[in-house]
Amino acid sequence: MPGTLRDILDAAARGVFPPPDGAVTVVRQHSPRDAGVLAFTAHSVVFTDEDEDRVRAALAVLDCDALAAAMNPRFLAAFMERTGRSNDTVDLLSVAAPLPGPAPLPLEEVDALAHPRVAAARRRRDGVRVWAADGGVLVLGRGVGGRLEAAVEVDEGARHRGLGRALASAARHLAGEAVWAQVAAGNARSVRAFQAAGYRPVGAEALLLAPGR
Repeated sequence: MPGTLRDILDAAARGVFPPPDGAVTVVRQHSPRDAGVLAFTAHSVVFTDEDEDRVRAALAVLDCDALAAAMNPRFLAAFMERTGRSNDTVDLLSVAAPLPGPAPLPLEEVDALAHPRVAAARRRRDGVRVWAADGGVLVLGRGVGGRLEAAVEVDEGARHRGLGRALASAARHLAGEAVWAQVAAGNARSVRAFQAAGYRPVGAEALLLAPGR
């Protein structure tokens, strides 16, 4: 089993996952900003600067399916209470390899853009870069474990034309490494767009946000 959060993510990007043994692995946070839980098939990873014994004690008192214990709402609520963090949602976690050649649509990189998607990315990622397209935006930045994360937003009037898929695909052309996407499971439009662009689901993630994020 890899020893760091980034090791685990890099392995998952290659299709190598923790053993489906029902266990929970606890690793240190990559940065003070990001703590949370990754759920793979029958194996969870808690990334935190908390003492591991406290994490395992919190898991031990749960009366629930051990395969889902680290994503149990009671565990997450206690985790947030202990650390003073918050959570917006549990996301579907997907990843795609980079692609050669130019992006499949015209893009213009912009330095500053007053857009809610960009503002959210800058609260949660480092080194954020933004590209504007006709009817949408693409955002890339360094998030959990230093991985490269993509987010897209399509204007309401430009929907149902394949623009979300094209923007998600463009991220793969702009990157020289694996690109990650976290999408709320209920956001079916975005889930379909990223899957159509070649992103494969690898697990779920509950990101716990530091105060002020």
